[in-house]
Amino acid sequence: MKKLATLGVMTAAGLSAGAVSAATLDDVMARGQLNCGVTTGLVGFAAPNANGEWDGFDVGVCRAVAAAVLGDPTAVEFVPTTGKTRFTALASGEIDLLARNTTWTFSRDVDLGFEFVGINYYDGQGFMVPKELGVSSAKELDGATVCIQTGTTTELNLADYFRKNNLDYEPVPIETNSEAQPLYLEGACDVYTTDSSGLAATRAAFENPGDHVILPEIISKEPLGPLVRHGDNEWGDVARWTLNALIAAEELGVTSANIDELASGTNSPEINRLLGTEGTLGDMLGLDADWAVRAIKAGGNYGELFEKNIGENTPIGLARGLNAQWTDGGLLYAPPFR
Repeated sequence: MKKLATLGVMTAAGLSAGAVSAATLDDVMARGQLNCGVTTGLVGFAAPNANGEWDGFDVGVCRAVAAAVLGDPTAVEFVPTTGKTRFTALASGEIDLLARNTTWTFSRDVDLGFEFVGINYYDGQGFMVPKELGVSSAKELDGATVCIQTGTTTELNLADYFRKNNLDYEPVPIETNSEAQPLYLEGACDVYTTDSSGLAATRAAFENPGDHVILPEIISKEPLGPLVRHGDNEWGDVARWTLNALIAAEELGVTSANIDELASGTNSPEINRLLGTEGTLGDMLGLDADWAVRAIKAGGNYGELFEKNIGENTPIGLARGLNAQWTDGGLLYAPPFR
């Protein structure tokens, strides 16, 4: 009996603590603005455009959440964060959601006390070198100087890869991608290493992209996705299912062009549940029935966001690859809306 009583007290305390911390959705609604952490600038993923407005693939996630919760995809304060500052900004409450090429790892999920709400880009770490260096493989980089962002998984992966292959290197520590670009172009480092998507985005911004080669080796798994603080399950659900709504919409053929028509009702029960014409999924999230309609209309479904910002017809030029829908041989897969 004593053990059960103690367990009951612990459970009650845990529930109480959870209730106290579960306030982000209310805070965002009361504030009328989502504070979303993004990178300091990575074209295609998150960067100010010519008009000074934030744009990009990760920005699309922020705008979708703002649209779902607040009814306005522009009700977002974008907070630039580096590899070092991003986790402090989230833990302190400066931002409500972190949506910037952040890898889901055990220690970040468990030890740092964050909750990844899904994966919006399956990536892997690669290497970029000047073509004139004449290098065709990462295994030819013995003794190279390497520009590497501190406080990232790429820093750790680099050390592991070179040690495993008995290679030496000299790190050139940098804080941000924008800091790495001139150093690399000026020859302060022979190699730049980061997620392969980041390398493609960086190279696309160069005056002569063809002068640089992304080597074939992918040395890690980098599942990138948005994250929130532990202990706020209600807010985590909102972020998670907003991302899932974008993914499911593509699979179900719901686009920014046809969503108004489909939102009047279809013969597909899952589309109807997703768009709120059947069931009470919005109520379960603490939102109204049209939350997913607004999220999808904010920038389109997952495929639309991908093609517009980083796809093969953009300067970034990324193929869908692992980020294709599961029905097309990729890993992209949203749980059922039911």
